[in-house]
Parts: sequence; C-alpha cells; structure tokens
Amino acid sequence: MVPPAGGVDERALEEVVTFTSELIRIDTTNRGRGDGCERPAAEYVAERLAEAGLEPVLLEKAPGRTNVVARLAGSDRDAEALLVHGHLDVVPAEPADWTVHPFSGEIRDGVVWGRGAVDMKNADAMVLALVRSWARTGHRPRRDLVLAFTADEEDSAEYGSGFLADSHPELFEGCTEGVSESGAFTFHADSGMRLYPIAAGERGTAWLELTARGRAGHGSKVNRDNAVSRLAAAVSRIGEHAWPLRITPTVRAALTEIAALYGVPADAPELDLDAPGFDPGPLLERLGRAAALVEATLRNSSNPTMLSAGYKVNVIPGSATAFVDGRMVPGGEEEFRQTLDRLTGPDVDWEFHHREVPLGAPVDSPTFRAMREAVEHFDPGGRAVPYCMSGGTDAKQFSRLGITGYGFSPLKLPEGLDYAALFHGVDERVPVEALRFGVRVLDRFLLRSPGRAGPETGAAAPASSGPAGVPA
Repeated sequence: MVPPAGGVDERALEEVVTFTSELIRIDTTNRGRGDGCERPAAEYVAERLAEAGLEPVLLEKAPGRTNVVARLAGSDRDAEALLVHGHLDVVPAEPADWTVHPFSGEIRDGVVWGRGAVDMKNADAMVLALVRSWARTGHRPRRDLVLAFTADEEDSAEYGSGFLADSHPELFEGCTEGVSESGAFTFHADSGMRLYPIAAGERGTAWLELTARGRAGHGSKVNRDNAVSRLAAAVSRIGEHAWPLRITPTVRAALTEIAALYGVPADAPELDLDAPGFDPGPLLERLGRAAALVEATLRNSSNPTMLSAGYKVNVIPGSATAFVDGRMVPGGEEEFRQTLDRLTGPDVDWEFHHREVPLGAPVDSPTFRAMREAVEHFDPGGRAVPYCMSGGTDAKQFSRLGITGYGFSPLKLPEGLDYAALFHGVDERVPVEALRFGVRVLDRFLLRSPGRAGPETGAAAPASSGPAGVPA
C-alpha cells in the first residue's frame, strides 16, 4: 500500500495558531496533590474533534480532572495502531514575572505567548488542526490513531494517563507505539548545525520522601538524637553523591551520531565508550553545545528539593522530613535503591513519594526512521538524532499497556530561542512558523508511519541519508 501524499490545507496552518492561543487562555494550572481542573480545555478539544467527525469520550477519575480519547480509523485494518497523546494541564505561572499575562494567549510579532505554548498546548493544537485538515481533504493515515488528551501530567498522572491505562485499557487496543512531547525541536549546535533530537528514552522518576526521627527536647540542651542533624547529614550526602556512569543504548546512539556530525572519527579514543574507566568529559567537550543533549542522562541523579522540620527555634523536633527529586536511567533502578540505603544510613528512612519506570525505545525501528525522514524532509539542512529525556512524560504510564513511547512534537525554532528554558519558565512562547512546521511534519509522519513491522505492514517512509557511518 502506497501512503497518501498528504499536505495540510491552508486553513490548518491558521487553525493551529488559533487553537494554541485559545487553549492557553483556558487556565488549566495543576498545583499538585489533586488541585487542578482540565475540564474546560477537555470540552474545547472534544468539540474540535467532533467537528472533524470523530467521537471523543470524556473520562474523569475525579470531577474536573478530565481526559479526552478518540480513535481515528486508518485505511489498513491489519496495521498496528499508534497512540498520539498530549496533556492539557500546565504548571503554575506568576503573572507579575511575565512580559505578557501567562494566560492571555497573546499573538505578538509572529509569536504565541503564554503558559503551555511549549509544554504542551502547542502540540495539542497541532493534532487538532491536522485531523480537521484530513477531514476536509479526505486523507487518512494507514494506522488507526488513538488520540489522547490527558489531565495531571504535570503532577503524578494519577488523574490522567495513569487512570486511563489502569481503568480504560480497552480504548488503546492495538496500540504498539506512541508519540508525544519533547522531541524533534530545533537544537542550534555549533557552526550553524541544526539538530532535531527525537526522544527514544526517558529516565525513571524517583521522587523520595526522607524521614529522620529523634528525641524532642529543649534547644539549649545537648541532644545526640537530633532529627534535624540526622536529616541534614543524609541530605548533604545525597546532594553531593557522584553517581557512576551508565550509558544506555539510547544515549550510546545519541553520542555516536552527534559525534559523527561533529567530525569525531569512529575510532577516536573519546568514543571508546566501553573502555575501562571511560571518562565522558573529553567527548562532551568535543560536542560543544550539543553536549547538553546527553550530559544529564549519562547516570542516575538525586537532587534534594524540600526540607521541613520544627515549629519553634528553641525546640528540637522529634522528626524532620525532606524530599529528593531522583531520576533513574534504564537499568539503574537497583543501583539507585542500594545507593539511597547507604546514603541515608541507619537513622533516616526513605520511601518513594512517586515512582515511575525509566523507558527505552529502539532507534533503528521503522517508526524512528519515519520520524527522522519527516523532519529532514521539511528541513533538509537539519539532522534528526536520538536522545534520552532527563525527565519524563505520560509515556511512562502508557508503557503499562505495552506501548513503546517516543518524544516527537516537531518545532523549527529560530536561533537564540532557548527551548529548554521555556519549559516551566517565564515568558513561555512559540513562534507561529514553528507551529506550522510542526503540523506539516506531523502530517507527513502520521500518514506514513509504518509501525514496528515496517514494510511488511505497509509502505514505510524512505530512509533519509545520514552522515557517514551513522544509521539514517
């Protein structure tokens, strides 16, 4: 079966801007611990999908924490289905800190401003604009597409993807792969090089609660069982710990491909990743700006973030607590547990406050090649490369259903716009042309997406050419 030619209509290129702006104006702030309301945005999305002939369902675990799921039938009934998911909630924003009001959705000088412009109402808008364009033009993807717009991604996903995966798995029947946020954005490397990192992995989430117990007493007395001292010592050890190097398959592929683009010979000592005592420093130095794509995912990490103890300066409390943001590379979970046991010691207990698994996805799959081809088709001077996210997405919860997740929400960004800083940052914004680029790329990829079996289940997108020695 030959995939359709595709090509979004002009109306879609306008709608993606409108939808991004209008979704931003719907305040879906997620303050954590169940404090959020995505329902107005979910109803907006459902209405746009229904206008395109789909039959969206709205699902809630708690009032207001609303998810939207719809299935778009593909042309090949034997093909694997593909999950396309994005979250509707956003992190808090303080208006006084912003150049424009964070929930204004203002469009100024070719840029859409507001909380969610990048994370990730822009991608939600791309999907809405695209499926509506297909409804007008008669295009159909080969694979069934399950479209999921979720609540609560910015906290624990308990009310969003976790709820959907646990309570409504039937809606995702046949899905073997999924695509979502944080991939295929322009990364401006050295010497004018444009990279498009596509996420094929995520570190696992390990948010920890530490508790130290001791003997309460007067602040003027000697106290060898001081809970605050015990906790502070453990937190200091955790924060200063140097985690060992753990190069996962995704990070290995990223280092190899990026190094080739930087002209590092395949037999260079800096690329001998399996050498005893390998030091990544010299290689990262040769990768210049692009080192930022990999350096945070070379190992586990643990960053203390919150402390709580006591109620009065002259009272030694009987307990003290702390929270640590831990992240685990694929395969690093047991090392993480054993290390925390050692660092906390006998006087401090710890437990997972929230935990989700690390993920890895193949970078030699037909689906990854199709994503690479779609990006490079619309930016022939750019190069798509694999990378691993330092954080996580809803792909973790959907992995419970056997769905392999990739980060693929394409944006062509101008040099000087710091994409990473826009996530959860002040003055979050996205260029109008970046949105239109994303719709075009998604159109080409989603219409041609071959599935894990590749050409045997239909015509796959042609592989693009990569640098010498680098798989395309």
